Amino acid sequence: MTAPSTSPAAGRGGRWIDEWDPEDETFWRETGEEIANRNLFFSVLSEHIGFSIWTLWSVLVLFMGPEYGLTPADKFLLTSMVTLVGAVVRVPYTFAVALFGGRNWTIVSAGLLLVPSVAAFVVMEPGTSFSTFLLVGMLAGIGGGNFASSMTNINAFFPLRKKGWALGLNAGGGNIGVPVIQLVALAIIGASGGPRVLLGIYIPLIVVAATLGALYMDNLSKVKNDTGAAIDAAKDAHTWIMSFLYVGTFGSFIGYSFAFGQVLQNQFGRTPLQAAYLTFIGPLLGSLIRPVGGWLADRYGGARITLWNFVAMAAATGVVVLASVQKSLPLFTVAFVALFVLTGLGNGSTYKMIPGIFQAKAVAMGLRGEAAAAHGRRLSGASMGLIGAVGALGGVAINLAFRQSFLSYGSGTGAFVAFLAFYAVCFAVTWAVYLRRPVGAAERDEAASEVNPQLSYAEV
Repeated sequence: MTAPSTSPAAGRGGRWIDEWDPEDETFWRETGEEIANRNLFFSVLSEHIGFSIWTLWSVLVLFMGPEYGLTPADKFLLTSMVTLVGAVVRVPYTFAVALFGGRNWTIVSAGLLLVPSVAAFVVMEPGTSFSTFLLVGMLAGIGGGNFASSMTNINAFFPLRKKGWALGLNAGGGNIGVPVIQLVALAIIGASGGPRVLLGIYIPLIVVAATLGALYMDNLSKVKNDTGAAIDAAKDAHTWIMSFLYVGTFGSFIGYSFAFGQVLQNQFGRTPLQAAYLTFIGPLLGSLIRPVGGWLADRYGGARITLWNFVAMAAATGVVVLASVQKSLPLFTVAFVALFVLTGLGNGSTYKMIPGIFQAKAVAMGLRGEAAAAHGRRLSGASMGLIGAVGALGGVAINLAFRQSFLSYGSGTGAFVAFLAFYAVCFAVTWAVYLRRPVGAAERDEAASEVNPQLSYAEV
């Protein structure tokens, strides 16, 4: 195979690769790896800025003092709606990769980020109505869609043995857009700057990301024109089971990212600057460890890592509840940051499970070699967008739970108790579907195990 052509081919403009076989080790070593890594790098850049814009309002609400006339409940509702839009748009963004090509959609999706950024720049001042803030905030939700299209695109570039690390790196690099925008906001608040300074920094960065995607990324012909894959993925029960588990991992990550600063302000009386000093730590560590979660899943099996990660998340949440009841800010902060780290670890392990599950199903169907790999790539790539969309809805639920908890009890303790119970359910589902061995399984030999594909899921 030759390097990707940058001239129009078969009536298509832009950079297209017609032959792509990452499972062929010779092809991967000589050609594929360099191209895949280049696309991964620029995909991370675009997705990173997308995450920053999506979580923009978790930062902007810290700037919105009494002069803006918003109650804590108003702010939680605002961030909930931003999260909701980010979840919903992940579905069409997944289809967009198959319709337009991964590179082409990266350019478009990056450029679209200018809309919420410029709109926020215009309205961000006291006297603006809550409904206007709500509408403009919801526009920022389109930044959440970049994750779905980026993961679907990058999934097609890498061989199965590399997917855990590659997808973890791609998602982790995107997730880190959350703490980065919080750090930038901290610097601006510390320098007595306003929210428009923050927006003025990000608007040109959006243009840079779109331009670099156009110059250095590629489209894969095999991914284009396969919108039916999403329909097939939606019919598979594992897509929805993994969506549920991803609510527990990524839903927690994005929900806590939006809510952490507000909890610190409303429950512990922190000022915006004091809250900003702490809010970035959890998302930063949770983002950095996501590739480690993928690597551990590559090595030990995603189902096993995910199972025990939910145990640890429940334990950390129990400590958060204790700290909340005792009103201990140091213990609360340490436990909450630990919970962030575990959400990142689980994000990596759950996403590694997805291609492994569909590969195992392909083998159970009798497919072998490239046929099995192609079937697995097709369905796993399509399912990732759907799973990412449903998972992000967990962030909506978390912010609404905090809103109700503060309205009812004046603290977030009630919400944390609900989260702890949910993680217990996630543990049970992971064990029952992917790790529970049927009666007599220990006595079956390897050949017989192929009759029951559930046995192979422990290795995904």
